[in-house]
Amino acid sequence: MRYALALLAVLAAQPAAAAHWNVDAAKSRLGFTVSWSGQPYNATFRSWKANIDFDPNDLAHSSADVTIDVASETSDDAETDEGVKGAQGFQAAQFATARFQTASIAHKSGNDYVAQGKLTIRGVTKPVTLPFALIIAGNSAHMTGATQVSRMDFGVGQGGDFSKPAPVAYQVTIKIDLTATK
Repeated sequence: MRYALALLAVLAAQPAAAAHWNVDAAKSRLGFTVSWSGQPYNATFRSWKANIDFDPNDLAHSSADVTIDVASETSDDAETDEGVKGAQGFQAAQFATARFQTASIAHKSGNDYVAQGKLTIRGVTKPVTLPFALIIAGNSAHMTGATQVSRMDFGVGQGGDFSKPAPVAYQVTIKIDLTATK
């Protein structure tokens, strides 16, 4: 009897764990849009990993940690892609990855949530707020979200014309469309 009570006490003391979700890369997109010479420049990352633990009933134990291979950036303009990955852009040779880590996730209403976290690009870490919509149906989830950051906060676009808000705007919209299963 004492053993059973001791085991129950140990189990009760274990922290709760939110469900782990596996991203379906074929159905998911992570990218950004920035105004370049007055036109939208849309790019995606072909290689990124997301470690997601989420339970809408246990947001205190929910988290996301996303690592992005910045050299995997691609758009419809291969020449511009090389510049975006180069020294004035992501500087992928020195800073191979960008990373987003949540600090907290809060429910707003309905399917709307907001994640507070830290985004690291080019070795610079800044706080970021990411509002997102999430639909969970059984063991499947679909999340869409977007947030804006200033590329200059992360040192992206240094030197020459790129240090000015034209031809490339300072504000960059990060877009996420993610499908996952648990």
